[in-house]
Amino acid sequence: MSSSVDHEANPARWYSTNLVGIPALIIAGAAFNVHPRALHIAGARESHRGLFALLQRCVEPRDAAAVFEHYMSLAFGLSAPQGSVPEPNEARRWRASYVKLLQGWGLESSGAAGAVLKGWVESRFGMVPVFHRSPLGRFPSPAWVAYLEEKTASRYHNNNIFQQLDLLFEFCQWMVTHLLNQEFGERVPLWRGTTRCEEQLIEGSLRERRGTVRLNNLVSFSRSREEAECFGDWILQTWVPRCKLLYVPGLLGSGSLRGEAEVLALGGDYEAQISYA
Repeated sequence: MSSSVDHEANPARWYSTNLVGIPALIIAGAAFNVHPRALHIAGARESHRGLFALLQRCVEPRDAAAVFEHYMSLAFGLSAPQGSVPEPNEARRWRASYVKLLQGWGLESSGAAGAVLKGWVESRFGMVPVFHRSPLGRFPSPAWVAYLEEKTASRYHNNNIFQQLDLLFEFCQWMVTHLLNQEFGERVPLWRGTTRCEEQLIEGSLRERRGTVRLNNLVSFSRSREEAECFGDWILQTWVPRCKLLYVPGLLGSGSLRGEAEVLALGGDYEAQISYA
């Protein structure tokens, strides 16, 4: 098989323009994780200067979380104004929100919410997913059609959801740089449990217990090996640059998310130590 055909059949080698000014193939490469650069979505902070001006006054993470959630609620109509009575049609209308997406991801990363999140990573960082319910290989295919249908479905893809996720990413980056910087350094040791280790390994070998793994464009990690063991027999230990973090435990004060202990980060190729649970 020719290299051009291999390239066409391998989504990890596809790329597109993005909104962060660094080519997708560089962001997704293992070398970027060793020598990371700050990632910022063009126009996100500039379009919401008021939010980040308010955050600068916060000295405690819980205060910053309250400011962020209140701002998001007002900016995107995520809750009805206090004392107001919504119209009947308005009460029935589903408004997508970043919180619902995080909840949906926690239940099933290959579900509809997961498709929208992966689509956002595609749009903003140019990184194409390699898995959604099943491997995403050559395009077109039934797997790709199913993914495309879910990522554009109106249930989650409305109410400027990509702009909401832009602000969630920028808020996370602000928090881990300003108020959570003692807990999250430039690179963070994280673990991931998996049952698909052989499929994800692109360099090295399981016998060597070390290699390079190719992860999806958005992926969940655990803060400890013990937590990761709940998700698979093989445990990957790697270092994730904080510039790739989208969600970390305790980032938000939403009661519905307090049980979420996972770290949500951009994927790509990662050098990892591999062990059996």
